[in-house]
Amino acid sequence: MANEDLERGKHRTNAYNSASYYVDSNDHQWTSWLIPMFVLANVAVFIVTMYVNNCPKHADGSCVAKFLRRLSFEPLKENPLFGPSSTTLLKMGGLEWTKVVHGHQGWRLITCIWLHAGVIHLLANMLSLVFIGIRLEQQFGFLRVGLIYLLSGFGGSILSSLFIQHNISVGASGALFGLLGAMLSELLTNWSIYTNKAAALLTLVVIIAINLAVGILPHVDNFAHIGGFLSGFLLGFVLLLRPQFGWAERQHLPAHARVKSRHKVYQYVFWIVALVLLIIGFTVGLVMLFRGENGNDRCRWCHYLSCVPTSKWNCGN
Repeated sequence: MANEDLERGKHRTNAYNSASYYVDSNDHQWTSWLIPMFVLANVAVFIVTMYVNNCPKHADGSCVAKFLRRLSFEPLKENPLFGPSSTTLLKMGGLEWTKVVHGHQGWRLITCIWLHAGVIHLLANMLSLVFIGIRLEQQFGFLRVGLIYLLSGFGGSILSSLFIQHNISVGASGALFGLLGAMLSELLTNWSIYTNKAAALLTLVVIIAINLAVGILPHVDNFAHIGGFLSGFLLGFVLLLRPQFGWAERQHLPAHARVKSRHKVYQYVFWIVALVLLIIGFTVGLVMLFRGENGNDRCRWCHYLSCVPTSKWNCGN
């Protein structure tokens, strides 16, 4: 695969099911349908991308899985993830700084979320989406989880564009990291209604740390991961508040009894701070992006967050 193809999602995320930690029996369970729809949409877009790619037309018989004919994959030396060419990814809406800033194609900040570099990339992301997303949708509903997914992916695209300006980036990993970030902030903001808090927090932090650590490998867009995670983390404080434990039983209390407030003071503080930071972050990021600024000029060491050079690989190649 050409060097400009950046894989956003090599992470393998285990399901973190915090439902066992939640102790309120009145917790409503939603039916998950949006996350399965997202999975189907990503698969459909990948099939369409492979159809547009049409490897037999330009690869001179060196395509992989030729029995798929028009849907066959690019040669492994071009794309080891069993997918299309970088040219096709760009044509279908892959994220590329020049196109966004100078070509006025801001829509790529959204379309790149639905594209994947190959079958391996797609499977890794969709398995993670099922494990993470279904649990969240069941507990918080499709609207809030859908907003977190899309806005986190958008936030990941903004940060990726600011720091990676000479490569193509695709993948849903920014949105997936947003869901992980939302799970973390949900645990923190609803801290009082959980048991086994330390175990839940440790498990989630380890999963996030491992996935972010994978991002320092070459050709993995860790800036999309970080941007998506930060966006989802803040969105979790805003969208995933739960009433404090015992609030639902207030109607059964005697008339003279003191009624609890729906949320604790610290939850309101988190909500306000997170909302302000979200607005500032998205505004500053978009202004910098469309002014053509390079994030590396503001942060000389930040490139190490996406790739750490070793004797085995060169981040500049």
